[in-house]
Amino acid sequence: MTERVIEGFTVFTVTPRTGRVTNGVLYLHGGAYVAGMAPQHWSLVSRMVDAGLRVDVPDYGLAPRWTHHDAYPFLIRAFRELRGQLGAGRVRVVGDSAGGGLALGLAQALRTYDEDGPDSLLLIAPWLDLTLENPSIAKIDDPWLSRTVLSECARAWAGGTDPDDPRLSPINGPLTGLPPVHLYVGTRDILHPDAALWSEQARAAGVAVTLTVCEGAVHVYPLVPAPEGRAAAAAIVAELAGDGRWAQG
Repeated sequence: MTERVIEGFTVFTVTPRTGRVTNGVLYLHGGAYVAGMAPQHWSLVSRMVDAGLRVDVPDYGLAPRWTHHDAYPFLIRAFRELRGQLGAGRVRVVGDSAGGGLALGLAQALRTYDEDGPDSLLLIAPWLDLTLENPSIAKIDDPWLSRTVLSECARAWAGGTDPDDPRLSPINGPLTGLPPVHLYVGTRDILHPDAALWSEQARAAGVAVTLTVCEGAVHVYPLVPAPEGRAAAAAIVAELAGDGRWAQG
């Protein structure tokens, strides 16, 4: 593993032992914007690398010290460097939870600069709306996530910006020009309603979206060492190591 510093933050790069790289992944970790990489994140990264992928992990600054104002310039440069080193058409962006929201926000931000973004997006239980105002959320018995706690994390990450801003809540962002997107989410996850809603909106706008929903699964279930989680993780790695594109389904 190597490290480099961009915009004052570190990017970790993990490459296959063989040295042969098929494609690149920019992996944005979850943690409600207040926690860093956890062992389950590194485990998924390791599986990607074993499949021949180069994985860049941007260690973006966490709230409350840092906010989205600091994250976006850093992530845009990290993506551009990875794409510049591997070439167009070989970079996927993957994110889970808060990192999933950042991944979509990053793709939208790149489009505002009228430049090509990632070849595909893979979002694991993405946090797409910091307001958590979708009425369907109240119907979900989530054993893991708390709206009260997440709201405090959101306030810190927003840094005074309206939480409806697409950089914070990419469910409100532009859909034009997005690459194929695959979302994984469980039904016992309070982020499921927004993932389903965004998928419908994106499909209606012509985005190729695949939504994989696991009945009864908890938040970020592909990172959980349960049978359904291990199966989803294997599928994710296989997709990324292949062409990384998904048809609408």
